[in-house]
Amino acid sequence: MSRRGQDSPRPSENGEDVPEVELDTTTEGASLRDDIGILSALLAASSRNDAHGTYQSSDGRMSISVGQLLSFLTGRSGGGSRDQMISLENDDEDDDYIPEDDEDDDDYEDEDEDDDDGYLGWGHRNFNEVGHFFPTVTEPQIAGLRLLYSGEFGPPPSGPVTNIEQEENKPQSKRATRRARRSLDPAPKIEANQYPAHHTTYRIPFTRVRSPFPSRNHRMETARGLIPNSPGAVVAQYEDKVYSGQFSLDASVYYSCTQGHDIWVYDANSIGDTITHPQTGHRSRMQVLNRVKGVYGNWTVTDSHLSPDNERLIYSSISPVVHLTKLHEPNAPHISLDFSNSSDTRRNRQILGFYGDSFGIWTCRFSADGKEVVACGSQQIFVWDLAAHKRVVSVPAHKHDVNSCCWADTASGNVLISGSDDTMIKVWDRRSLSSNRPSGVLPGHTEGVTSVSAKGDGRYIISNGKDHALRLWDLRMMQEDEDVTYGRYGQMGYDYRYGNYRKPKRHAHPQDCSVMTYRGHSVFRTLIRCHFSPAETTGQAYIYSGSTDGKVYIWSLDGRIVQTLDRAQTLPMTFDPREPDLPLRPTAQRSRHNDMIIRDCSWHPREPTLLSCYWHPDESSSIGRHEWKSLGKRGLTLEDVVEKQRQEAADQWARTNIFGA
Repeated sequence: MSRRGQDSPRPSENGEDVPEVELDTTTEGASLRDDIGILSALLAASSRNDAHGTYQSSDGRMSISVGQLLSFLTGRSGGGSRDQMISLENDDEDDDYIPEDDEDDDDYEDEDEDDDDGYLGWGHRNFNEVGHFFPTVTEPQIAGLRLLYSGEFGPPPSGPVTNIEQEENKPQSKRATRRARRSLDPAPKIEANQYPAHHTTYRIPFTRVRSPFPSRNHRMETARGLIPNSPGAVVAQYEDKVYSGQFSLDASVYYSCTQGHDIWVYDANSIGDTITHPQTGHRSRMQVLNRVKGVYGNWTVTDSHLSPDNERLIYSSISPVVHLTKLHEPNAPHISLDFSNSSDTRRNRQILGFYGDSFGIWTCRFSADGKEVVACGSQQIFVWDLAAHKRVVSVPAHKHDVNSCCWADTASGNVLISGSDDTMIKVWDRRSLSSNRPSGVLPGHTEGVTSVSAKGDGRYIISNGKDHALRLWDLRMMQEDEDVTYGRYGQMGYDYRYGNYRKPKRHAHPQDCSVMTYRGHSVFRTLIRCHFSPAETTGQAYIYSGSTDGKVYIWSLDGRIVQTLDRAQTLPMTFDPREPDLPLRPTAQRSRHNDMIIRDCSWHPREPTLLSCYWHPDESSSIGRHEWKSLGKRGLTLEDVVEKQRQEAADQWARTNIFGA
C-alpha cells in the first residue's frame, strides 16, 4: 500500500474527506498488510455510513467501493477472482424473477439505489422511506366512495352524492326515484367549522328525535368525524418490547403482551395518577387489574386473545404450545394446548425440555362460542377442542408461515381467514376445514401478509402486507385455488426484517381482486397489525395501522389518509393525556437504523380514543393514549358535546309532546 492514499485525500459523495487507498489485488502480491489496510478503510467508511466512496489502485486500472470491498475479502477467502469483483461494479441489472412474465420492462423507471441499496455496516438495518414509490392519494377513490355510500359502513355521509359515477342507467322504482330526489336536497347545516385534523368540514345532522336520548344512528353520524387527533401522552412503560395491545369488545379491559412473557391487564376506563407496580416496578396511569406471567416458550409472546366472555386468555410464543389461563385470577394455572404431532413428542418435551416439532404458533383465536381454539403456525392451521382437550384438525393450509388469522363473521364463527408469507389470503369454512380445501383465495399482495382483520359481517376484511400495502377485500370476489397463479411477484431476496426495499416493478399480484388499496405507511421488521375502526361510533368507516416510522395511520374508506399520530410528539407519563395538548415540538430527522415502530394499536369501542404500542430505540416500549380534542373553533370537549346533544334532544322531545296527554 503506497503513501499516495494517505497524502492525497479527496472528498467523497457525502462531503467528507476519504483517503485514496492503493490495493494490490493479485494473488501473489497479497499480504497481511494489504488485508489490514483494506479492513481499516472498510471500517472507517462503515462508521460514516459511506457506501459510495471509492478506492483506486495504484495502477489506475481498478476502482473499488465499500460494497465491493466485502466481495473482495469474500473472494480472497472463498476463491473469488478479480474479474468477478470488477464485474460487480458494472452489474446494475434487476435480478427479480417473475414466472411467465414476457412483458417489456422498459415502462419501469430505473431504480435510484443511492439511498436504498448502500452498504450500511455490519448489523445495521435500512428501513428506508417507501412512500415515494407509490402515488399519493389526494382525491377520494370511486371504489371507496361506493363503500361509504353503500350503507354497510354506518349511515351514508350527509349531503348530495355528486362524485360517484353511475354504473348503469337502470330503471328505478318509484320509491327509489323519490329517495334519490330527496338525497339531492341539501341537508340543513347547524355547524360547518373546519375540522382541525384533515381540513374538512363536519356537519351535525338535524334529525327529528322522538326520545330524550339520541338514537344510535344519530350518535354514529355525529361521532363519525371524531377521530383521535392528538399526539397524546404515555400511559404505560415497559423495559422490553410490547408486541400487542387490544381493548376487550365491551371496552372494560385493555391487555398488552411483552417480550418478557408478561401479559398486563388494565382497567380500560381508569386514567389517573402514575401507579408503580410493587413487585416489578412497572409504571402506568391505568389501573393494573392483573399481571399474567406467561410460560416461556420462545423469544416473545407473539399473539393473545380473549374469550367471548372475557374470562379466559390464550397466548402463543413461537412454540407448538398455546397456553390457556384465567384473565382475572393472579395465580391461575396455565393449561398447555400442545399442537405437536404425537405423544412421543410431548413426552420428549416434558422429560428433556425441548420440542420435537420444529414449528411455532404465530397467532391464535378463540371460536365464536369459546369452545375451540384456532392456531396457525408453519404452513398449517390447527383446531383444538377445549372440551375434549385434544387437537381435532390439522390442515396444510399455506406454502409458508401463517402469520395471522381471524373470523370473518363474529356471530357464527364459520368463516376463517388466514394470511401467510406465501402472499396469499385464504378463506376457510370451519364446517369443512378437515377437507384441506379452502373455500377461496384472495390474491393481491406481492410480499408476505403480516395481519388480517375482519369487519365482522362475514363479507369485508382488511390485510397488511410486507409490500407496504393495506388492502380491503370483499369475500364475494374470492377466486378458486386452482385458478390462482402462485409465483414470485415481489423482490427477489428481499427480507423485510432488514429493509432495503427497492422500487417495485409490480404494485399488485396480476390477479389482484382487492376492492381498495391504502398506502403511506411502511411495514418492516415485525408483523405490524391493522384494524377497522369501531362499529358503534364510526360505523367502521375508517381503517388504521401502525408503521415502522413510529406513526399511526388512519384512512378513510375512500383511500385518503385523514389522520396520522406521531409518537415522536407524544408527551411523557408526567403529563395527563386528557389535558390540552402542548405545541408540537420540532421533530429531528429519523434514523433509518432505529427501531421506532408501532406494532399494534387499538381504538376504544365507544370513545374517540386510541392506544398505540410503541418500540423505543433502546429496546424498551410504551403505550401511548391519543384522544380526540377540541370541536371546531369553540374548543368544546367531547363531554360538552354529549351534554349539549342530550339537552337539545330533551328540549326537542318536550316541544314535540307539549300537546300530548
